Amino acid sequence: MLALTAGVQAVVFAASGSVALLADLIHNTGDAATAIPLGIAFALRSASAERWAGLAVVAAIFVSACVAGYEAVDRLVSPRDVENLVPLAAAGALGFAGNWVAALIRTRAGRRLESAALVADGDHARADAYVSLGVVASAGVVALGLPLADPLIALAICGVILRITCCPETFDGRVDALRGPWEELTSV
Repeated sequence: MLALTAGVQAVVFAASGSVALLADLIHNTGDAATAIPLGIAFALRSASAERWAGLAVVAAIFVSACVAGYEAVDRLVSPRDVENLVPLAAAGALGFAGNWVAALIRTRAGRRLESAALVADGDHARADAYVSLGVVASAGVVALGLPLADPLIALAICGVILRITCCPETFDGRVDALRGPWEELTSV
């Protein structure tokens, strides 16, 4: 679902030039890719592999925020017009819907499988659904004649993504299940 969402958002980004949409697109693409390490961990049926997969998810989230943040700062330094505001708003709404569906699927599966990493990933997708609404806000504010809002909203999106990455309480304490690999690395 997120891969399809990201594909549509990529087309709209090419037409609109919105860096807020780019931030959401980069992050949604990274989120779609996180299914790979989680799938491998579940295929291995290993708690250790699941913890490593959880760390891979956190790393993907962090990298997506850094790339999107760089692009937002670049757009502040070198402003460009944002166009096609109606498709831009629609792409943000699609990002909301795609993330919301992903959240439902991941959370239900995580509870059924008793997987802390998958439940945390579902919580993360739910937060991303609200982040995608920032793209809708960007389209609206740019339509009001404030084009600088687009890169500023992109930076806000990056801030939310970094908070998800850096603050374990965002996952309601479930990150404790991911501590194993970190402890293995730091005990060497």
